[in-house]
Amino acid sequence: MTGPGFAHLLRLGDDTGLYEHADGPLPRREHGYCLDDVARGLVVLCREPEPSADLVVLVERYLAFTAHAQADDGRFHNRLGTDRAWRDEPGSGDWWGRALWGLGTAAARCPVPWIRTAALARFERGAHHRPPSVRSMAFAALGAAEVLAGDPGHRLAAELLGDVSSYVGGPGDVPGWPWPERRLFYANAVLPEALIAAGHLLGDPGIRDDGLRLLGWLLTVESAGDHLSPTPTGGRHPGAPRPAFDQQPIEVAALADACARAHEVTDEPRWLTGVHRAVAWFGGDNDLGVPMRDAETGGGYDGLTRDGPNLNQGAESTLALISTLQHGRALAGSAG
Repeated sequence: MTGPGFAHLLRLGDDTGLYEHADGPLPRREHGYCLDDVARGLVVLCREPEPSADLVVLVERYLAFTAHAQADDGRFHNRLGTDRAWRDEPGSGDWWGRALWGLGTAAARCPVPWIRTAALARFERGAHHRPPSVRSMAFAALGAAEVLAGDPGHRLAAELLGDVSSYVGGPGDVPGWPWPERRLFYANAVLPEALIAAGHLLGDPGIRDDGLRLLGWLLTVESAGDHLSPTPTGGRHPGAPRPAFDQQPIEVAALADACARAHEVTDEPRWLTGVHRAVAWFGGDNDLGVPMRDAETGGGYDGLTRDGPNLNQGAESTLALISTLQHGRALAGSAG
């Protein structure tokens, strides 16, 4: 499978932001924009080691959207209509966490100095919140990890990252179910990834090892033989039958993110398995043996149903594809 392409991401956007939904490869403009997706876009674009001029323009656009979404108190709106009016009040749900993830990544990795400065200021405006949702906090922790890796003395980032372990918790003592929740939900691998990042950057091997243990268990649970069989949209409880549908690309991308970080932290080859399985899932090595990407458009399909792919190519699924292929390319480059 080739590396990531950005043609479909360009197709899904305009000079305001990124349309959330698509009908096949065509953006459904009537549904408007979503900060969740724009923030995911900031993450993947700022991971590019040598972004083209077109991609830098997208970073500028996504950063402007994220800044516009942020209220004075650091919380964020999530949904913007095509009339450029917000459809919600500022909050600290998942979109707050993803916004801090995107801003932290831009602040640490973007090659354009003014973008790094502006992104860091917006990160700092929002990093003092502590929402009730564990996933909101875990997404934000990944942004804090980016900031702290570049600036080990950054107090706000260190405090946010230091608080995430109390949200996630460590492995439980239920036989066969060490997961800290009673069931798996969505983007599950972000929880152990946040622990791995916190333990590594804050010098706490216990927290790091908790994250590695949870991730190893999750990789086993979300595999069937040699391919991924991820948690479906309805979640998964102990003893649930498999395969189960609908499967979402975001689950696969989160697992690739976490395994790539685990490999970076430990240099243990076993974590490469997770990345390779995630890349292969999009290529057709999944429960139905069908590709989950459109080779012509570069878009990612919205989900794997029991009847085959959902052929719509929205922003979330396309960014999940791009993110996963970035990890595959990085590992191929290091192996070469």
